[in-house]
Amino acid sequence: MKILFLFIIICVTLSCQNKKQKEEIPLTLEKQLEQLPDSMKIEDIVIYNTFKHQILAHKNNEYDSLLIANKVYKPHQTLWDNCYGMIFGEENATKFNNPEGMIQWNKTLYPDNRIFFDRQAETLLSLNIDSLFQTNLKHFNNLVPYKISSRISIAFVPFQGIGFGGCSSDQFVYELNNPEFDIKYSMEKGIPHELNHLAYEPFRYKDPYTQTALAQTIDEGFACYFTRVFFNLELSPEEAVEDMSEKDWNWYMQHEKEIFTKCKPYFYDESGDNPLLRNDQYKIFSDAPRSLNYWLGYRIIEFYVKKNGTDSWKEIYTMPIEQVYKDSGYEGYINTL
Repeated sequence: MKILFLFIIICVTLSCQNKKQKEEIPLTLEKQLEQLPDSMKIEDIVIYNTFKHQILAHKNNEYDSLLIANKVYKPHQTLWDNCYGMIFGEENATKFNNPEGMIQWNKTLYPDNRIFFDRQAETLLSLNIDSLFQTNLKHFNNLVPYKISSRISIAFVPFQGIGFGGCSSDQFVYELNNPEFDIKYSMEKGIPHELNHLAYEPFRYKDPYTQTALAQTIDEGFACYFTRVFFNLELSPEEAVEDMSEKDWNWYMQHEKEIFTKCKPYFYDESGDNPLLRNDQYKIFSDAPRSLNYWLGYRIIEFYVKKNGTDSWKEIYTMPIEQVYKDSGYEGYINTL
């Protein structure tokens, strides 16, 4: 009887262990992607997990072109037609503004980059992005009285040029294969930056100076400054502005007057093609470690808040762009250097 009882205990124990081992077997990337929703809606923000289908379209080493057309292109067609179909020139428009073009570049993009793309997807999945967006949006709404709406795709793209941003609130994207972005940092620290763009956008686009380089400079600087506010100013200025190092930041501070003097003539340029916004092309400061307009915009906003009070950043959403610049007193400060 004792032997039988002992045998039963051993069987039950082994059964439990086997069950536990089965439960602990991690899901493959493919299974995780299949379980991931195609999209998620958080208040008035819709996020499309586009990258999911760009990988699954190659399941079993067969290419499902209909999956690309129906699950990558059509759900967020405005992004592909009106944003990617425009910003990379007429010669590249047909890669994005129709199903056939999308099918063609997706046929080789993932197979050619499989190891890197899989690693990017695994990193993103480990962050529990729906919860992360919900937490960030709740905190954002507690700080900012303006409701935001957006459509955002998380996608692999053949040309990186947008990063984490977009052409309008319904044409936002996170380029999952953009080498300039660390996924964990972008999701945890970049979301507040982008949310602020969305809140500011409706007011900025009503401004007569909205197309100027000054407007883009203030917009980026404001988003950088807000990121510090979001984290209770515990984030350093250099980290909030393009995740600079202290050495990078010191370079800008050492060249502050020269940067302002050389960039000011382009404040009211509306072409989008000028040294303030395109230092990478014009190289008026060839050794600048990051963008000129992000840093300069941050300094303008920082001076505005110093002059007008701790909570005065809240006024900027609805203020005329030129007034923010003039009321910052930043130019006056530069003249004292």
